[in-house]
Amino acid sequence: MRKLKLQVQISVDGFIAGPKGEMDWMVWDWDDALKKYVEEITEPVDCIVLGRNLAQGFIPHWAEVAANPDNPEFEAGAKYTNTKKIVFSKTLVQSEWENTVLAKGDLSEEISNLKKQEGKDIIAYGGAKFVSSLINGGLIDEFHLFINPVAIGKGMAIFNGLDANQKLVLDSSKVFPCGIVVLKYGKAT
Repeated sequence: MRKLKLQVQISVDGFIAGPKGEMDWMVWDWDDALKKYVEEITEPVDCIVLGRNLAQGFIPHWAEVAANPDNPEFEAGAKYTNTKKIVFSKTLVQSEWENTVLAKGDLSEEISNLKKQEGKDIIAYGGAKFVSSLINGGLIDEFHLFINPVAIGKGMAIFNGLDANQKLVLDSSKVFPCGIVVLKYGKAT
């Protein structure tokens, strides 16, 4: 069965965005080691799942990067652009992006069915509501938490509203020169 990975930037106090969605606190001057880590976790991925809100910035951004071979992030842009994407939305009528389909059904059912299909790993990117729903549904198999060296005091969290405890097992932790620490967790069995 395919596994669903989550890659998310988070503050040391557990927020993925400020109260109004602010992301100005995130570390974006990633060093080569962190970029290589991202390449390694996305290499075995052939499907990206996104919430609608993030998709509206994520997909056009990476398409623009992929359109410019001189861009230092060209390879990442090509990977994200050429990988099949599924956007979860109750409001969009049709996909406005290439290589992207919409999912309008029950999130747990859609992800469970996707994980049963033939293919490589799946990676999730999204905002607090989408990611919280994935976590609360017990759908994430691997958590890649990119802990930024900042506390923001309040904001949008992804572990709010859990119906029950979710026990995780630390698989690895890596410190990167840019100040980000990546904690990789799996589900406890």
